[in-house]
Amino acid sequence: MKEDIKSILFSESEIKEQVEKLGSQITQDYAGKKPLLIGVLKGCYVFLADIARNIELDCEIRFITASSYGVSTISSGDVKVGMDFDFEISGRDVLIIEDILDSGVTLSSLKKIIADRGAASLRICTLLDKPARRKAQIVPDYIGFKCPDEFVVGYGLDYAEKYRNLPFIAILKPEVYS
Repeated sequence: MKEDIKSILFSESEIKEQVEKLGSQITQDYAGKKPLLIGVLKGCYVFLADIARNIELDCEIRFITASSYGVSTISSGDVKVGMDFDFEISGRDVLIIEDILDSGVTLSSLKKIIADRGAASLRICTLLDKPARRKAQIVPDYIGFKCPDEFVVGYGLDYAEKYRNLPFIAILKPEVYS
C-alpha cells in the first residue's frame, strides 16, 4: 500500500492537532445546544469518530451515504443518496461532517435536502477543502486543512475502497488511478 504513495501531505500528529482545534471551536460555537452531527459515509468515519471525541457537548451522531464519484476520481455531477434520513431534522442544529469538500456537488445537494427538512441551523465541517475543483457555490464553516489539487487518500479517504486505514493523508501516485 505505501508503495502507492507519492508523498505524505498531512501527518498523523498534524491531523490530531487540527481535529482537537476544530472540536474545541465547535464546542464553543454550539455552547448550550445539542448539535446533530451527520456524517457522510464512507470517507468521514475516521474524522467523525475523532472529532466527536473532541466535542465536549451532548450531541447526536447519525450517518448517511451520499456520493457523486462512485469509483472514479472525478465527480459525475449526479448525487446518489444511499440512506434515507430516518431521523428528525426539523428544529435541530445540524453539523454535516465530511472528509473532503471537492467539487461541492454532493454537499450542495445534501445542504438543500437538510434545509428543506427544517433544520434550525446548518453548518459544514470538512477535514479537507479542495477549492480548485469547486463546481458548486458552497463554503464550509469549519476547515481542517486546505488541500492542493491532488488525489489524496488515507484517514478514511479512499481510492476504489482502498487506503482508508492509513493514519495520515497522502498523495496517491497518478499511475495507481490513471
